[in-house]
Amino acid sequence: MNAPHIPVLLDEVIAALDPQPGDVIVDATFGAGGYTRALLDAGATVHAFDRDPDAIAAGRAWSETVENPPRLILHPRRFSEMVAALAEAGIARVDGVVMDIGVSSMQLDQAERGFAFSSDGPLDMRMSQEGESAADFLNNAPEAAIADVLYQLGEERQSRRVARAIVAARPLSTTGELARVIRKSLGYRTGAPKDPATRSFQAIRIHVNAELDELQAALDGAELLLGEGGRLAVVSFHSLEDRIVKRFLREASRTEPRGSRHLPAANDTAEPVFAKVGKAIRPSDEETARNPRARSATLRAAVRTAAPARKEAA
Repeated sequence: MNAPHIPVLLDEVIAALDPQPGDVIVDATFGAGGYTRALLDAGATVHAFDRDPDAIAAGRAWSETVENPPRLILHPRRFSEMVAALAEAGIARVDGVVMDIGVSSMQLDQAERGFAFSSDGPLDMRMSQEGESAADFLNNAPEAAIADVLYQLGEERQSRRVARAIVAARPLSTTGELARVIRKSLGYRTGAPKDPATRSFQAIRIHVNAELDELQAALDGAELLLGEGGRLAVVSFHSLEDRIVKRFLREASRTEPRGSRHLPAANDTAEPVFAKVGKAIRPSDEETARNPRARSATLRAAVRTAAPARKEAA
């Protein structure tokens, strides 16, 4: 299988995971398989997760070419379910977990999936291709609920104005229709440096797929699964995701602020469950030039200690 898209920060992710022959590593966001291919080349066994049936179908065609017994095991499930899925496979500990958060390039490039407004398509945005679609949400939710999603998940300052315009234009059925409604409500002029529909599309996609809740659950799952010395690498693409990852690692490594007169002091008796938390890594100018979609990426990595996980498996 030749990955149709370039995995972001590939060299940096593989360096953070330091895969060795025989390691068991979770690729929580399989996508086009870019990270998985590099991990397999290093001799690791990879348990790859993806809720998108298209990604799993492509991966199955690829996995048939991998040695028997296979070192690529595909799980057509949400990555928030990795603890349960691996338990079913008889695995309680792994050596590494990698996550590449958000929508994949494959999904963005397929107009029929409805993730982008660069080409018109059905207003869908569902990674799993089941459940409530973006059209279902926008055509049925109260105006206030839509405004809250746009503000909280897209950081859209004019969220109430945009929500009002969306409700007035219902029913909406395509990405093009939605983009035009948003642009008109915000007074967009052709040639402006950034399309104002970007923030709202991000917010709606995150809401439809419960992406931030999934991310938090996956981080908790990685903490449970990783054995001592196990490595975690997370690539995020916008501030909401990165904030969750940064806070998780600060709390897990006991490097969060120790309290103030406004905040209670941290429980200093708890042992850190992650160590060697490196600084955030951003793509080089060369990578960004080669792959413009990498420009907003941030990699954060850490190493698991021997301390017990802070939460039990759900």
